[in-house]
Amino acid sequence: MATAAARRYARAIFDLAQQDRTVAEWGRRVDDVRELLSNPDVADVVTNPTIRLADRKELISAAPHVLDPEATNLALLLIESNRVLDVDGIAGEYERLVDEAEDRVRATVTTAVELTAADRHRVADELSKRLGKEVRMDVVVDPRILGGMKLQYGDRLVDATVSTKLQQLRRRLAAT
Repeated sequence: MATAAARRYARAIFDLAQQDRTVAEWGRRVDDVRELLSNPDVADVVTNPTIRLADRKELISAAPHVLDPEATNLALLLIESNRVLDVDGIAGEYERLVDEAEDRVRATVTTAVELTAADRHRVADELSKRLGKEVRMDVVVDPRILGGMKLQYGDRLVDATVSTKLQQLRRRLAAT
């Protein structure tokens, strides 16, 4: 879940990207910044308050081959404003804003066994028809659910797993 600050940063980046018609480029930049600042060695240095701010910023500025100038500016802004730890939330929120603008929805399907390509396609098509939007689907395998499927998109959760049905049955039996 993105913090309020992460949502504000993502919105500002997204608005700039839309204005300049560089939404895809900014998506890559945000991902590059996330990849760099999520590196534990880099994060340890750029979030360390005992290291002078100028030195922390120099670490990023001194490596022009790692980020393009705009991404470098974003990384420096995050370091300067002590928002490095929000980089994952910013990136996730940026992706959500892009999906919303392009009338897409992201969904996560959790199953006990790996889905075949045909099953993945069928689930994505069915969800796309119901929502009237393009669906980008991630599939997670979790044997603990025993069987069935859990589907999450947006703030909705459809849980048709065997483990949940067994828990519900257990509760009903314990209540009688």
